[in-house]
Amino acid sequence: MSVGGAGKVATMRDAVAELVRDGDTVAIEGFTHLICFAAGHEIIRQGRRDLTLCRLTPDVIYDQMVGAGVASRLVFSWLGNPGVGSLHAIRRRIERAEPAPLEVEEYSHFGMVCRYVAGASRLPFFPIRSYAGSDLPVANPRIVEIESPYDPSDRLYAVPPLHPDVAIVHAQRADANGDAQIWGLLGCQKEAAFAAERVIVVCEELVEQDVVRADPNRTVIPGLIVDAVVVEPRACHPSYAQGYYDRDNRFYLEWDTLARDPETLEGWLREWVYDLSSHADYVEKLGEDRWRELEPGDAWSGRVNYGRYD
Repeated sequence: MSVGGAGKVATMRDAVAELVRDGDTVAIEGFTHLICFAAGHEIIRQGRRDLTLCRLTPDVIYDQMVGAGVASRLVFSWLGNPGVGSLHAIRRRIERAEPAPLEVEEYSHFGMVCRYVAGASRLPFFPIRSYAGSDLPVANPRIVEIESPYDPSDRLYAVPPLHPDVAIVHAQRADANGDAQIWGLLGCQKEAAFAAERVIVVCEELVEQDVVRADPNRTVIPGLIVDAVVVEPRACHPSYAQGYYDRDNRFYLEWDTLARDPETLEGWLREWVYDLSSHADYVEKLGEDRWRELEPGDAWSGRVNYGRYD
């Protein structure tokens, strides 16, 4: 395995060991689907510490990572257990500093997207109008009121660029060079990847380059910015991968109960993360009966003719 060299295909263990370091700013993006829980679990398993976790919508995977003690800071725009309620490990850290404080930096969804865009574009800031009337600039001094250089009476806000040390992006398929194709909700996977110093692409399946070239408009992440390609089927559970498996709603409901108690949460981490050697073990432990419940059925996209000229 040669991470960052000609051969970009790596195991999750090797990719995390090589590319995620203590003290890093890490973004595991994905909006509703393609949230790479397997990468978060491997970061926990390898005992990373003092990470800054960035994400538009920190949900259960960041609750697990914060509960495991890998993070000291959270940069986000909304957090919660989607459709269920609170993230209890994060709340304990913020509200009671149990077992340690957690620094937080909050933006709106669009504010976080603009931060990634500024980072990807190598801009010093990004102007945004939508904070007018909001309390977020009061809560977060990094959201700064500015005047338009063309009309001093026009008041805007600026947000700083976001440059993650590592962005972890999940895709349905990728080739060995890292060209990654996504369909369904995109979120800000592309922006986060271009803003990052190092990029890990995790995919459901590895395909030949001619598969990618036959449908180039689905390529969201180009291989030229990718450092490692990890082939990890079912890596998003309990999130979902459009066309591969559905969202495991039962898990999110169960998490609300078990995360309320630190000892119960630690027991879950021990059983489902620390005591397993890889995500393949997690998939096997969950069981085929559960996976059959998550099979999505077929809904094929239409075909297009790109045209050929000899």
